Amino acid sequence: MTTRAGSPADRVRPSARHDRLLTVAQAYVDAAAARNELPHRDLSRLSRTRVRVDPEFCREVARHFDRAPRRALDADLVARYNRFTEETRRHFALLEPAGLRVVPWQGPGQPYHGAAELIDAVDRTGVLYVYLTSAGHGPHGPAPDHPLCAPSGVTVNGVELLHNDIFRVVHDVFGHILHGATMGVAGEFRAAYGHLAMYSPLVHPVVFTEQVSQICWFFHGPHLADRTGRWPRRGAPGWIPPAERPYPEQKLFPCPPGFLDRFIASFTEESG
Repeated sequence: MTTRAGSPADRVRPSARHDRLLTVAQAYVDAAAARNELPHRDLSRLSRTRVRVDPEFCREVARHFDRAPRRALDADLVARYNRFTEETRRHFALLEPAGLRVVPWQGPGQPYHGAAELIDAVDRTGVLYVYLTSAGHGPHGPAPDHPLCAPSGVTVNGVELLHNDIFRVVHDVFGHILHGATMGVAGEFRAAYGHLAMYSPLVHPVVFTEQVSQICWFFHGPHLADRTGRWPRRGAPGWIPPAERPYPEQKLFPCPPGFLDRFIASFTEESG
């Protein structure tokens, strides 16, 4: 069964900082498009995007992620990740002009419980707390042999952020906050789709693996199925609340052919 979202299931109220964020992000896209680094997009349309979430597609992606080798790195993938970290740092550099400050989260648990709380806190303070990769990341913590677990060269409050920290920050800002996307499956899909518009096509498969594949595993992974092979509904016996689920392992493998196209085909950009 395919569900269509474009409602409170995948959206929260717009950020009070939306217009300033949009101006900064659109200027970035305009300049990159002028250099032929990525296709030109009107980012203002993306907040009105509708998404069709197909649970079977999510489970297919999750199964592939679950069965994929921990590391399947080749020269092509190295080049894509190198480009991805470079572009992600460019996105991070946009935060100061947008009036935002990033601070490593040193408190217990997560800094935010959902997108609405994230947006409200950032609107009030101009501060975005980043939940560090070192604090919660997969079953074994950060993997030093993964390119996103390498130091980014950015130090904040004495903490050197990893490339994965940088990515999670810009995903929150240019995915969730800019587009008012929730943190459920539909909202995470919308956040990833909106943020893709700021990346060159070369690294779109990396964004899919690092964001969409992990989200599919977290919400639809085979580890969540019951003994009959079914995924229990919320509140039913055997259902595991998200707060009690494990984080996906940071794997490194090429995006399977067709997955990215099917993901993009799930979206409809509406005018008006």
